[in-house]
Amino acid sequence: MGMAGIFILSVALRFWGLNRFNTLVFDEVYFAQFGNNYLTRTPFFNAHPPLSQYIIGICIWIGSHIPFWHDTVNGLTGSLLSPWSYRWANAFTGSFIPLIVILLTYQLSYRRSFALFAGLFTACDGLFLVESRYALSNIYIVIFGLIGQWFLLLALEKQNKQRWFWLVLTGVSFGASVGTKWNGLWFLVGAYGMWIAAWIIRWLQSFSPSPRVPLFSYLYLLNSTVESQVKTDDVTIQTPLQNLTQINILQMISYLGIIPAIIYSLIWIPHLQLDTRYGFIAVHQEILKFHLQLGGNSASVHPYCAAWYKWPLLTRPMAYYYQTTQSIKDPLPVFGPPLPAGTGKVVYDVHAMGNPFLWWFGLAAIIFLIGMLFVKIVLPGIQQKRVFISKNLGVDTWIALYLVINYAANFLPWVKVNRCVFIYHYMCAVVFVFIAIAWFVDQCLRSYHRELRALGITITFIIIAAFIFWMPIYLGLPISTDGYRMRMWFNSWI
Repeated sequence: MGMAGIFILSVALRFWGLNRFNTLVFDEVYFAQFGNNYLTRTPFFNAHPPLSQYIIGICIWIGSHIPFWHDTVNGLTGSLLSPWSYRWANAFTGSFIPLIVILLTYQLSYRRSFALFAGLFTACDGLFLVESRYALSNIYIVIFGLIGQWFLLLALEKQNKQRWFWLVLTGVSFGASVGTKWNGLWFLVGAYGMWIAAWIIRWLQSFSPSPRVPLFSYLYLLNSTVESQVKTDDVTIQTPLQNLTQINILQMISYLGIIPAIIYSLIWIPHLQLDTRYGFIAVHQEILKFHLQLGGNSASVHPYCAAWYKWPLLTRPMAYYYQTTQSIKDPLPVFGPPLPAGTGKVVYDVHAMGNPFLWWFGLAAIIFLIGMLFVKIVLPGIQQKRVFISKNLGVDTWIALYLVINYAANFLPWVKVNRCVFIYHYMCAVVFVFIAIAWFVDQCLRSYHRELRALGITITFIIIAAFIFWMPIYLGLPISTDGYRMRMWFNSWI
């Protein structure tokens, strides 16, 4: 019932007013047109792998055969199309991301409340909502990457042929994520990071002393208080992550190396048959050249360039669409420039901005988990002046390790990227932030301490209230200029 409710909420928000702007919003000028180019057999250069444009093209073909939702049309893609026809597949796919997060989180922990909180918080994020309502590509990176992570956890739960089956699907999913954009590779890097960490832990546990020496530190005591008071039995519950060392290096190379590479290569075949100017290697050289020429993270390159360190604190979101009218009854000036400054009284703004409190609380949760890992894994060795890891690592320690490694794998590679980057490049990493704050809230609500339960409830209601407050600029609803300014808390948000 919880999953059904979250899914209905996600579908309703993504399909409501999907035809509102009869134009190409933001990068729809590329992706919607590219998707239509595959249908019209028009050769073109694509600066990204083509999978998401295939999906949008199929979306357009299906949408054009549905005899409704064609009240408004435009020819901006090269064909006369309804905006609904090139957006509905993204809205439908994006609605499933909270469900995949629920399934992934449940497979990670076997805790229903934790999983449902993770799905609810994902459904309450503005950036994911905006990206799902337009013909853009980033939701496909995320959903294929998360499906790959989920399939890996399912594989770890199985044995023999069943494990091989799920590992093959894992490799296919990771290949599809990379086949959407190259940064989908970081989901695969996260899987390798967890596998390597599991082997290191297994090796270090062989040096573990017995019995374990108590640790007296504030952070350890805080974490122990939370873990000891939750209403679960971590002695009997395990996580599939503890089975990672059952996969050897040949299996990793085969299932999570060769298969993703094959899938990625196959994805390119239809595009290379359409655009015969470049072969497989040449097209990658052209793509790399394109990205290297985009320039650095300065306003002179693009007004919404946002370096990686600006993403976690949400200091530079971006406007995908902005128009003003004199009255709510006036038609939307979708094809022209906005009214002169100060003359518009009604604002239509689509802001690619995350839920601020969800992102800020989630960042604090990630930092807490890093501290917890330091106390559980690093500090014992420092105190005893030897290298070892306790043999009784709890489920929550494994969960923390999984979230921190995957967050780092999807975030830290951007530190070395010199081209202009944007807030939406953080989507692959921030989804693990949502799971982290869900873990913290769940721990609080399962505690016997009234103060911790009150904290968990407060965080949840603040996140939901913030989502509702900023919803008009996620959905592009008409608001007054005062209402718009009230939601732009910082000048850097505009």
